[in-house]
Amino acid sequence: MQDARTARCRQRTGSIGRTQPWPRWLSLLLAVLLVGGASVVAGAEERVTGELAVIAHPGAAPLARRELVEVYRGKRRVDDAGERIVPLNLPGDDDVRRAFSLALLGQLPEDLEAYWNERYFHGISPPYVVSSVEAMLRFVAVTPGAIGYVPRCAADDRVAVVALIEVATPLPACAPAR
Repeated sequence: MQDARTARCRQRTGSIGRTQPWPRWLSLLLAVLLVGGASVVAGAEERVTGELAVIAHPGAAPLARRELVEVYRGKRRVDDAGERIVPLNLPGDDDVRRAFSLALLGQLPEDLEAYWNERYFHGISPPYVVSSVEAMLRFVAVTPGAIGYVPRCAADDRVAVVALIEVATPLPACAPAR
């Protein structure tokens, strides 16, 4: 019995009681994971490349992330004061819309189509779509209950900023203030 164990030990370690160094490929893999893992962790901070301002009609109260998700999933249609909420979206191929959908809802606009088709048959329409950031600002400024999103640098005094959302994708540069 002792001889069988000794033979297995020699086969595994190359000698009795002394282990061979790790295979070179395992050492390289460990080094890549350690160095690469550190850069992934460091890169997590670097990936935040923009911030979106969730905007509402002037005088609106701040909103929590959970409330925004409910609004943009059509599950919350009235605010605490009983006023109708009018959520707005940019076109599905707009970079700002894609960043917003991914950051808030965890899905791209095209991934939400089936969801909205199902909700539509229950009498709930998806958010209205406006053509541009400026159209979003104008609509929200004059429509009570309206809520939308723009790059943070585009938000101005016509609207109230009710939340900020960090996004991991580059946002278009804002035009200089008028």
